[in-house]
Amino acid sequence: MAAAAGLRALGAKGSGWLRRGPWPLLTAGFCSGGPAGIGRPEPGSRPTSTQQRDGIRSIVLSDPKRRNALSLAMLRSLQNDILHEAESQDLKVIIISAEGPVFSSGHDLKELTDEHGPDYHAEVFRTCSEVMMLIQNHPVPVIAMVNGLASAAGCQLVASCDIAVASDKSSFAAPGVNIGLFCSTPGVALGRAVPRKVALEMLFTGEPISAREALLHGLLSRVVPEERLEEETLRIARKVASLSRPVLSLGKAAFYRQLAQDLRTAYHLTSQTMVDNLGLPDGQEGVKAFLQKRKPVWSH
Repeated sequence: MAAAAGLRALGAKGSGWLRRGPWPLLTAGFCSGGPAGIGRPEPGSRPTSTQQRDGIRSIVLSDPKRRNALSLAMLRSLQNDILHEAESQDLKVIIISAEGPVFSSGHDLKELTDEHGPDYHAEVFRTCSEVMMLIQNHPVPVIAMVNGLASAAGCQLVASCDIAVASDKSSFAAPGVNIGLFCSTPGVALGRAVPRKVALEMLFTGEPISAREALLHGLLSRVVPEERLEEETLRIARKVASLSRPVLSLGKAAFYRQLAQDLRTAYHLTSQTMVDNLGLPDGQEGVKAFLQKRKPVWSH
C-alpha cells in the first residue's frame, strides 16, 4: 500500500513505471554479500559492477581503460542495475561511483561517427535520456560518489542524481563545443542543477569547473578530501537507509513533481502529499514515536 502511494505520486501504475533495458535479467548473484562500498569487476564482465548490503546498492562504472565512457553497452548495463528489483523493500538507496581516475568522460565518441548512422546515434541518446530520467523517477534516493573528472554525459549523470558527493580533486565539464558537438542533452540536467549563466558558460566555453565551484553553484551536495570520500558517502547512504522507504519514496516523487508547477499548484500537490503521508503506517508510527519519546520502528 505504501509503495503504491509513492507510485501514484509519480503518475505511474504498477511495475511499468520503469522501462527495462535489453540486458537479460540479472541472476541471484547480482549482489554480493561483501561490505557496502566500491565493487570490483571480473575480467569479461559487464561494464558496471554491483553489490548490495543493508539496503545500500553500490553501482560502479567499471571500464577505466575507456575512461568509463557512457557507451551504449555501459548505459544499458547501468539502466539494468538501477532497475533491478527497484520495488523491493530491501532497497533503500543507490550509490553510483566509478573505478579509476575518471568518473566518466561522457559518450563514447567512437559510437558517434557517421559509420554508425543516425538511427544508432538516436538510440544512444534515447537510452542515455532514459537512464537520466530513470534516476529521478526511481523510488529511492540515488547518490553520485565522484572522484575525478565528470565530463559531458558524465557530468549529466552527476547532475541527474538526487545527491552528489565529490572529492576535492574532482572537476566537471561540458566540453562538447570544443569538438563541434554541443552538449545539448547534458545541458538538460546541468541547467536544472546550476544557475542558467553558470550552465551556459560551461556549455559555451567547454571549460571545466572545480569541485569547490561545483559545490558553490549547486551541482554537488558536498566536497570532501579524497581519503574521506567513501566514508562520507556511506555515512549519508546509511542515514537514508535507516529511514522509512515508503515515506522517502512518496517525498521524492512529490518533490520532483512540484518543481514543474506554479506556486499555487505546487502547494496544492504537496499539501495532498502530506495528507497521503499521514495515511502511511510509517507516517503514523513516526508521529506517535515522537510524541511518546521513543525511536520509531519503520515497516520498511
